[in-house]
Amino acid sequence: MTALGERIAALIASEGPISVAQFMTLALHDRESGYYATRDPLGAAGDFVTAPEVSQMFGELIGLWIAQTWIDQGKPDRPLLVELGPGRGTLMADALRALKLVPEFREALDVVLVEASPVLERAQEDLLRNSDVAIRSVASFDDVPRNRPLFLIANEFFDALPIRQFVQTERGWCERMVSVDADGALAFALSPVPLPAGQVPASRDGAPPGGVYEMSAGGESIVEEIAHGIARDGGAALIIDYGYDKPGFGETLQAVAGHRFAGVLEAPGTRDLSAHVDFAALGDAAMRGGASVCGPVEQGALLVALGIVERAEKLARRHSSGSRWTGHLSEAPMVRGQLDRLILPDQMGTLFKALAIVPKSASTPPGF
Repeated sequence: MTALGERIAALIASEGPISVAQFMTLALHDRESGYYATRDPLGAAGDFVTAPEVSQMFGELIGLWIAQTWIDQGKPDRPLLVELGPGRGTLMADALRALKLVPEFREALDVVLVEASPVLERAQEDLLRNSDVAIRSVASFDDVPRNRPLFLIANEFFDALPIRQFVQTERGWCERMVSVDADGALAFALSPVPLPAGQVPASRDGAPPGGVYEMSAGGESIVEEIAHGIARDGGAALIIDYGYDKPGFGETLQAVAGHRFAGVLEAPGTRDLSAHVDFAALGDAAMRGGASVCGPVEQGALLVALGIVERAEKLARRHSSGSRWTGHLSEAPMVRGQLDRLILPDQMGTLFKALAIVPKSASTPPGF
């Protein structure tokens, strides 16, 4: 067991079982030994790869999507571009480069990166230090300026937020907790007291025995706050993540290390923990915040609608030998592979989905 695991076990022995949400918070964000506090998880040498790391096309199209929503809303003054969980800063770097095509928007921007990982914050600073756009980092969305048009990007942010899990039993819905077994190892257990009936969402009626539902109160709270700001001051949010758009009863909590699935409770602090995003719950939260919701749509469909195939053809032409270019992406296998990874159903195209949040008075944004 890792040192962090031993501390978690000692906490449980002293105070009793903890929720899955509390375990995730400690495993991911403990200041001394948490996963995001101690490492760069991205890339071939890390544990997973995100869409911006696959291809520059992703960030470029997202940047231009944001600019189009700004134009469609009458080009409001003092726009604020915010990214939640910016990774190494790759998406933002690609977006800002593409936004040179819309200089009026780019020159008016202030950029805020919301990043809790000191390791990734340093990577963002290194990549974006020569940008001519005002950029600053904050540790929480609570620190983002208010009362300005908010244009927000969140790619693979909400899947990493802590969730609570509940299991349907003969006693009712019981919360899954993290405890220790007879050998002192971390283990799952169920709360002996079921959740009061009034706290169970109506959409969870009819669950089979052993059915699991997951909820991210933190994620829903952030989305409601984002939507409230957009409804009041204008702007748009684009949330892209892997997840589902209808309530279900499956368990999705997972751990990844070295691009392979691993045990959730094994070696806390050394594995990425995440869960599929409940887009229906996020959409409901956005509507509670007073905004309109578009989608979710599949990532592949969104990117195709935004012109990724045409962009890939232009990049392929650059990677070809010039005079031999006949217009087929097969002549540029690297670009073809990047395109396939982002849009094909058996890769990222279907599992990943996109949700847009806009003011009720705004037109439907591109791709939705």
